[in-house]
Amino acid sequence: MKMIIAIVQDKDSNGLLSKLVDNNYRATKLASTGGFLKSGNTTFMIGTEDERVDHALKIIKDNCESRQQLIAPVSPMSGNADSYVPYPVEIQVGGAAVFVLPIEQFLQF
Repeated sequence: MKMIIAIVQDKDSNGLLSKLVDNNYRATKLASTGGFLKSGNTTFMIGTEDERVDHALKIIKDNCESRQQLIAPVSPMSGNADSYVPYPVEIQVGGAAVFVLPIEQFLQF
């Protein structure tokens, strides 16, 4: 058995959850916050049999797309302003960060 932990952008979370349920995956959905952009993410914890991991990963990949987004930089309050960029910067957001962990034991009470 494996535990899949997938961190996805909030925009992708509802579609992903629907596809997981449609394919008989049980998932726990947790609200989380990204460290870089400090924006909302959703973390899914999905327990599944070893032979279903690749299928679950395909569902995640197909439903969590990367996209370009403009962000406005925050001006420095203190310190060196030499590296401050005063105009919006385009960055890549979205997609999914996925961890697959072995599960030693699963109990349900």
